Amino acid sequence: MAETSDTPKTESGGLFATVPIEMTVSVGKARPLIRDLLALGENAVLPLDTRVDDLVELFVGDRLVARGELEELEGEEAGQLAVRITQIAEAGKPLS
Repeated sequence: MAETSDTPKTESGGLFATVPIEMTVSVGKARPLIRDLLALGENAVLPLDTRVDDLVELFVGDRLVARGELEELEGEEAGQLAVRITQIAEAGKPLS
């Protein structure tokens, strides 16, 4: 496809740089027995396999693309969660 003067240009990423993607942040997993899951009610606590200070994992689809630390935003966005990126996967190399 030839580039025309109508083709949007961006600093990096080319034409697709402004296309939004959905990222999923995984904070941990739980593996309850079905009987325990069926017994859960309001205010029940489901323990995860991670600790509060463990890194969270960021996925695009089923691909792990980064890890980071959860933090709470301040100011007008107080109470909203965010992720501070600490590790980024390189193309073709999985995070270990």
